[in-house]
Amino acid sequence: MRRLHFHPCGNYKERYAEHLCLFETDFGRMWAIIGLIALFGVVPLASSPYLLYVINMTGIAAIAALGLNILVGFTGQISLGHGAFFGVGAYAGAILATRLGLPFWLSVPAAGLVTAGVGMIFGIPSGRLKGLYLTIATLAGQFIIEYILVHWEGLTKGTMGIMLPSASLFGWAVNTDRRFFLVIFACLVGLTLVASNLMRTRYGRAFIAIRDNDRAAEGMGIPIFGYKLLSFAVSSFYAGFAGALWAYYMRSISTEPFNLGLSVEYIAMVIIGGLGSIPGSIFGAVFITGLNEILRFLTDAMMNMSALSGFGLNMASLREFAFGLAIVLFILFEPKGIAELWRIVRSTFRLWPFSY
Repeated sequence: MRRLHFHPCGNYKERYAEHLCLFETDFGRMWAIIGLIALFGVVPLASSPYLLYVINMTGIAAIAALGLNILVGFTGQISLGHGAFFGVGAYAGAILATRLGLPFWLSVPAAGLVTAGVGMIFGIPSGRLKGLYLTIATLAGQFIIEYILVHWEGLTKGTMGIMLPSASLFGWAVNTDRRFFLVIFACLVGLTLVASNLMRTRYGRAFIAIRDNDRAAEGMGIPIFGYKLLSFAVSSFYAGFAGALWAYYMRSISTEPFNLGLSVEYIAMVIIGGLGSIPGSIFGAVFITGLNEILRFLTDAMMNMSALSGFGLNMASLREFAFGLAIVLFILFEPKGIAELWRIVRSTFRLWPFSY
């Protein structure tokens, strides 16, 4: 009697552990390795100094956006204070480096831990507030932190700012854009892996349950207040880590950048990139940082043309208009963000030439 052999015709999962893996196939792992080789081996060598600066700023923004997406996209806690937490991380890193003499490799994660503690303090209202009321509470936190950074001159030096020492890793000076690129994107890759794995643990699943229905999650035995505080801590750690990296990259910091506008930018990154999506945070950071640079060039060009022509047009509001328009268009036509567009493109290539 002839024996029949059946071969699998799909990517079936037979064990629970297979649902938790980052890459479903060896093909996906291969492309991830190729992408990392191209990122670290080609991009820093092929980029101009200005482009490398923009890429570095994008990497720092992506780290902060990852943290906000954990809070907003995965846990459902809307925050308008992320820009202030970014500033807390920047000042914490600067103070630890200048006053305590901590090295670069230690002051950056320590600044993240300090910011996580601050984030937990401002996350306490989440135990009783939700929705718009929690948003207002975090907005108040934004203004409180701004006030402290400006007026606590004995610690932050107020409007004078702080000059940071040069960054170095175990004797290796991180003093050029290319070297900072390697450090920033090594941190981004590592923190992305941490965030991706966190969402596969019981903590990440608890975050998602709270986002979907907090009452049902509480009925299932999930201590929602503790998990909300943990989400604020993790989100703030990412913001503080990114802020300390930014401070070392800039070499000097002042209080002006850490305003409400920065918090709105991070919210835009999460919405445009894709709520509840790890790759979406990176897509959103790329989009918003690129849009800011394009609008800066357009604004400068139009203002110069206006001055030469004598019409006196005020184009200073072009950036705000295009920024808001981009958010509205994405909410209307692609609420799931760029991450959903990327998923559609991947599915199209995976199923080609079949239409389904």
